Amino acid sequence: MFKKTAFLLTLLAIVAIKNRKDAKIPLIGDYAPSFKANTTQGEINFPMDYKGHWVILFSHPADFTPVCTTEFMTFQTMAEEFRRLNTELLGLSIDSVNSHMAWIKTIREKIEFNGINNTNITFPIIDDLKGHIAKKYGMLQHNADNTKTVRAVFIIDPNGKIRAILYYPLTNGRNIQEIKRLLIALQTTDEFGIATPANWNIGQDVIIPPPASCKELQAQSIENSDEIKCYDWFMCFKKLPEETILQKINLY
Repeated sequence: MFKKTAFLLTLLAIVAIKNRKDAKIPLIGDYAPSFKANTTQGEINFPMDYKGHWVILFSHPADFTPVCTTEFMTFQTMAEEFRRLNTELLGLSIDSVNSHMAWIKTIREKIEFNGINNTNITFPIIDDLKGHIAKKYGMLQHNADNTKTVRAVFIIDPNGKIRAILYYPLTNGRNIQEIKRLLIALQTTDEFGIATPANWNIGQDVIIPPPASCKELQAQSIENSDEIKCYDWFMCFKKLPEETILQKINLY
């Protein structure tokens, strides 16, 4: 009897490990996994309710934690900037709506960070007490923690596709300006069919994609001009003024 029980337990453990390894974590280019959830702003049906908008879906390890508090306060101060970029913020941790609301109250009434105070968090924070959504999105990484979500960021486009994924450890806060920079780069790529170089910021030169075939290469002219600078057939930059970009991506 003991041997049979031990065998069954071993078999279950193997199956659990296999299921964990086989669990599909969404990747860039995948459609964002759908879910319904309660939030601090009411029930949402994701991504259906956000169709036509970009979304920054981000997880934090837990409510009432100091690093997360600084991140949420910073996100809130930039919420209107994101909204002007047709982008909604959506937070998540493995906590209840009641916990989220109590934390929001504490932030508003007691916390000051970098000159930010009296901060009222207005974007939704998802109730994921059982961790179902966190598991769908790979926000729980077991070598980091079994119950706390890492600082995951998913940038999701208006068609519900995942366009970028960032992971930060539990101990270190995100650079929210970098998230905004990456969002603008993605939107600029979509609107103008270009790529962006290292450390690119809006208003700086962008990259013209290199030819994808011999026919395109033969048709390409690499003569330099006031607008275009080519170093070789595969590496050409062009000017794209900030005003031109904002006319396309800044809706308000």
